[in-house]
Amino acid sequence: MNDTPEKPTAAKKAPAKRTTTKAPAKKTAANKTAATKAPATKAAAKTTAKAAAKKAPAKKAPARKPESRTAVVRRARRINRELAELYPYAHPELDFTNPFELLVATVLSAQTTDMRVNQTTPRLFAVAPTPEDMAALPPEELEELIRPTGFFRAKTKSLIGLSTALRDRFGGEVPGRLEDLVTLPGVGRKTANVVLGNAFGVPGITVDTHFGRLARRFGWTTQEDAEKVEADVAAIFPKSEWTMLSHRVVFHGRRVCHSRKPACGACPIAPLCPSYGEGETDPEKARKLLKYELGGQPGQRLKPPADYPGQPAPPMAPPAAAS
Repeated sequence: MNDTPEKPTAAKKAPAKRTTTKAPAKKTAANKTAATKAPATKAAAKTTAKAAAKKAPAKKAPARKPESRTAVVRRARRINRELAELYPYAHPELDFTNPFELLVATVLSAQTTDMRVNQTTPRLFAVAPTPEDMAALPPEELEELIRPTGFFRAKTKSLIGLSTALRDRFGGEVPGRLEDLVTLPGVGRKTANVVLGNAFGVPGITVDTHFGRLARRFGWTTQEDAEKVEADVAAIFPKSEWTMLSHRVVFHGRRVCHSRKPACGACPIAPLCPSYGEGETDPEKARKLLKYELGGQPGQRLKPPADYPGQPAPPMAPPAAAS
């Protein structure tokens, strides 16, 4: 009687054995699932890594710690020294032989290149070499002479106005004081500082579009207004440096530190620039962005100084004959 109940017990245990044998099958399925997921996980990791690699070049240089006033001044003056070594031949890029020619050329340079002005002024000064001559020109004739510089009607009005003022109020001579120069039609602080610094040897900071852009990129100022930029920069540098500093910064802005695509990778002062990375950082690509003598191109002056290492600008081509 004891054997009879044991048979059913054995029968009940049989399913347990089947369950035990199925367990490995479940593990195998789990392993297959894990094996299937593993490549997907690796693929996802690779995709993430590629995405990160693509984003990496877009990162700019890490933000610098806030500088003390002393540190800003030291770095700014070092930049000036570096620019002096890079451009020992820096000079005003307008052709002139006297203060009146420089004043006229500077007024004409608004909204155009210095090269275009230098190509235009030889004919102009051949016809009107003095304030008296220019004041006496019929406006229509003057407009035709300066037409290549653009905005010729407004510029004609300024040139006749300032020439008349020089004739009537200053004895036909360009005054050597800023407060007098800015009273002339078409003459603001920028033009006055150009004339004072380069025709009279009076130190001045010329804040044109290039100077203002680089002063902000270098961290010398945050201002947009030209007079405020001038004041901020003047507080950093000794007065004796103002004129040459202006030439060096403008030279660098025209040749390397362009507005839209600065050649960061070819810039010798990149280690000193808090804005490094705004432009092209690849050295080979950056070198292709260099202009004028640094890029193997002609300069802006038809008659550059003797120490200028580049080629002079070509004269304006004569107008094509009417067919």
